[in-house]
Parts: sequence; C-alpha cells; structure tokens
Amino acid sequence: MSTITEVVAVVGTCAPERASFARRFAEHTDRSLHTAARIAMSPDPVDEALSLAPWSGDRGAVIEFPPTVPPTEIIGRFAEPDSPARLVGITCVVDATHIVDDLLREDYVVQRFSSGRVHRARALATATQVEYASTIVMAGWEQLSTPDLSLMMALVSALAPRARLRLHPFQGIAREVPVPQPDAQDRPGWICLLNDDHAPHMTDDRVSAIRYQTTRLFHPVRLRRLLDEELERGAFGTVLRSVGFCRLATRPGTTAHWEHVGSMFSLPPVAVDEDLGADDEMLAVGQDVAFIGLDVDAAALTRALDDACLTDEEFAAGPIVWRTLSDPFPAWATA
Repeated sequence: MSTITEVVAVVGTCAPERASFARRFAEHTDRSLHTAARIAMSPDPVDEALSLAPWSGDRGAVIEFPPTVPPTEIIGRFAEPDSPARLVGITCVVDATHIVDDLLREDYVVQRFSSGRVHRARALATATQVEYASTIVMAGWEQLSTPDLSLMMALVSALAPRARLRLHPFQGIAREVPVPQPDAQDRPGWICLLNDDHAPHMTDDRVSAIRYQTTRLFHPVRLRRLLDEELERGAFGTVLRSVGFCRLATRPGTTAHWEHVGSMFSLPPVAVDEDLGADDEMLAVGQDVAFIGLDVDAAALTRALDDACLTDEEFAAGPIVWRTLSDPFPAWATA
C-alpha cells in the first residue's frame, strides 16, 4: 500500500514572513519544504504541490502556497479521493503590525505565467486565508503594545474563531499536531455567525461581530447608497469583513452571495428558487449577513440596513412592481 504523505500548507499575503516561517517550520518539524517560488512555476500550483508532496514520503511536507491560490481550492483538491497527499493543517502567517491595513488594501496579488497573469484582490486573499486556517501565526507581534496586541488577536479570532493563535510557533513543539480537515468549510467566523456558533478564543470590546437578518428584500438603490456613502466611509465604524446571503427586490427569486472586505464588494448569484429540489433549503429567505470590524455601532448599522430594505408600502406592492425599481447593480449572467 502506498504511503499518503501528510502536508501542512503555509499561506499568507506577507511574502517575507510567510517564506521565513515555512523554512523554519520545515526545519523544526523535519519535513520537506516546497516553496511558493517553486510551485508557482506551474500554471496550476495546487497540481504541482500534489505532484511534489509524495516525494517527501513518511517525513511529510511543508508546502508554501502563493497568495493567488484560494484556501478553499487547496482544501478541496487535497480532499479528493485520488489525492496522493493528505492535508493535516493550514497555517496562515499574518503580520500583526498591519493586519488591518492588509484587510483594507485595494491592490492585487499577481501570479505570472508564460501565458498570462492571475490577479486576486489582496484584501480578499488575506481575509480568506485567515478564515480557513487551522493555525494562525502572528509575526511581528513584539512591536505592538499589550492593548494593541490584544486587539489584533481578538480581531483575528473573530475572523477565524476555530483557529489556534500562536505568537511563539516553535516553542516546545516537536511536530505540528494534525488538525482534522472535514470541518474546514465551517471555520470562517462569518459562517459561525450565521450558524449562531461564533465563540472566538480572544475577545476585545472594540471588536464587533454582528449578524443581520430580515425577511425584507433590499431596495437596490438604497442598498447601493448605503454601501457607497456610508459603509465604505466608516459611518458605523470600521467594517472590515461582511459576508452572507441576500436578495434584491428587483431579482426576488435569486439568492446572492454578499462578499465584502475592505473597499471590495461583490454580489454574485448563488441559488435560484425555481432550481431548488423538494428537499433543498433556501440559503436565505431575505437577508442573512455577518459583519466583523472595529468600533462598529451595531444599532446604527442595523437601522441603516433596515432603511435599505423595502418599506411596508413597497413590500405590499408585490414582485411585479419590485422588478420595475431602478437597479444600479451589474446584471447577472445566466446560462
């Protein structure tokens, strides 16, 4: 029977810190190291990682991934039945001194191939890598005051309440303890919030985690105004991350995925009511969105979201009238 190689994936958008940790972690745990520079030479870095991992055999491997690779892709590809390697953990390396700035950045991480480039929003890459990590290593924490360090640890814990936080990643550890992966899709803080199961290890009065729910549909114009004129300029505090499911009154039969980090916002469709089977459940009847940030005025944010929904008079008018409302959001492509 062939050996299934155990792999610890190392991710992070701060390249020097990520590379340094991956190298030291591989040495500390006596695992083989495959660097991001090496696997990024392939048009498919995950496929390259799966090809290289078995060469490590029983030793196991530390594979450093470039930030253009979504963590969900790493988890999914390594979980396939014919995978020659088993993912036992995802370690995300963040710079404690500028994690908030990383979540607010508007630039892109880029991976270059001979045939072109792959771009990924840096803020989104940072957020998702933290959210799906089993272990989060905070580099540069020594530069922070005790209150600031507590705040940053609480923020990271809110984003990834099921991850282990480490300041001294190698102290007293011979080998990384494998973390079971089947629940990986339930790790993000926003999913925990929507499941009423958000219990971060670290908390701080300045860190907010809010769930917004209502059966009322959003009026597209008022929602757009809320996003552009209030949420982005910090009218309710610093909302760093919001994710969930919502519905626009002009498109009442479709559930959209609300995806926001920093100044980036997208609203792609994810489910159409008429396509649901008898045993399928709706992702959301109206709105179900998680908000995570700093110094957020929950009451003011909730009022603003309520005001962006249909009024009693608009709701009573019904779907035929809803579809005639002005809608500034991009059209959704349909098959």
